[in-house]
Amino acid sequence: MRQFDAEAIERLLDDAGLIDAIATLFRDGCEVPLRHHHTIETGGAPATLLLMPAWRNQRHLGIKIVTVFPDNGARNLPAVIGQYLLLSAQTGEPLALMDGTALTRRRTAAASALASRFLSRTDSFRLLMIGTGALAPHLIRAHATVRPIREVAIWGRTPAKAAALAERFNNGDLEHLKIAAHVADDIARTIDAADIISCATLAQTPLVQGVWLKKGQHLDLVGGFTPAMREADDEAVRRSRIFVDTRQGAGKEAGDIVQPLANGILKPEGIVADLFELCRGERHGRQGAGEITMFKSVGTALEDLAAAELVVQQA
Repeated sequence: MRQFDAEAIERLLDDAGLIDAIATLFRDGCEVPLRHHHTIETGGAPATLLLMPAWRNQRHLGIKIVTVFPDNGARNLPAVIGQYLLLSAQTGEPLALMDGTALTRRRTAAASALASRFLSRTDSFRLLMIGTGALAPHLIRAHATVRPIREVAIWGRTPAKAAALAERFNNGDLEHLKIAAHVADDIARTIDAADIISCATLAQTPLVQGVWLKKGQHLDLVGGFTPAMREADDEAVRRSRIFVDTRQGAGKEAGDIVQPLANGILKPEGIVADLFELCRGERHGRQGAGEITMFKSVGTALEDLAAAELVVQQA
């Protein structure tokens, strides 16, 4: 059985290839049971255990085991830790063990960029990144792969972390991209200048207010993965055309979708499309330059399987 650590995954996966691989699997489909979601009491903020299987008959079977411990930052540990096991779908024999955390970051960012292909304006060049965690640089890079991003404003609860991330970009962390990064002191003031707003936080209450949004923007919500978590308020939902990665997952797990559905702000038919429908051409994304679009990602094991298969293929 082969093993791929985080460094190997970073080396083997390029954003453009990964975005295409995920798009292909959304188009072709695979078996994806709803993921198992378990709460673990820790004495502090509750932790989460996620079990995410997916398979393609006669090809590959994969499962990701992920833990989310929100208090890990105080221990100098990442909040999200995972492993991915890829097996043969013909014999069940293990083929590869991968760093699930690195795989998750890359496929999550790639899924947001895939959605942006359909939903953001093609001339989008200014990005607001809300959140400074490990996923933030991958989201910036992935969005810049599909749109001509030249300016990035970064907001974080800890300004020093936002400054450190901006410095990484300004010092040539992404040498193949010309991006000028700076710290955003205030979300409300900075949103006005953004074409794309990407959020990757553990927020329990909305950070993005709908009254701040302007016509033509695309809102990419990544962080909220439980019904109790929100990154955008009801007014943002009301003003936007809503898209999700999967209807099943978002309608059950994402607070940015679950709560508006529960209070009547959003109707089930108000979700325009998911990535299956967009990639298959069954539904259309952005219909005009003035629309506000919102994409809510909760993640799906399909994306993990596509990424894991690409790692093995590239190796």
